Amino acid sequence: MSDLAQKKCKPCEGGVAPLTADEITLLMKRLKGWSYTGSVLTKTFEFRNYHETMAFVNATAWISHREDHHPDLSVGYSKCRVDYITHAIGGLSENDFICAAKIDALFDI
Repeated sequence: MSDLAQKKCKPCEGGVAPLTADEITLLMKRLKGWSYTGSVLTKTFEFRNYHETMAFVNATAWISHREDHHPDLSVGYSKCRVDYITHAIGGLSENDFICAAKIDALFDI
């Protein structure tokens, strides 16, 4: 499990700068399968069926609620794309990487 998954999100109501390209590059090395496009951290998860997809969506919603940091989800029958951005700052924050790592950790359970 990533050390990022052990962290807690910090409230972000704006007023701070988004992560720099160098900071993003370093944090990306700590995640598997995620990509960075524009100002969005994204990954598509694939499943065998709708039931598994919805179980993942519900687990992601639970993590999001606990961290008070919510992704945009695009859900299909056997896949779910997860997009993180810290809207309050118009870019990425460490919270996005923490939640991405926590979602990845679901597969280590």
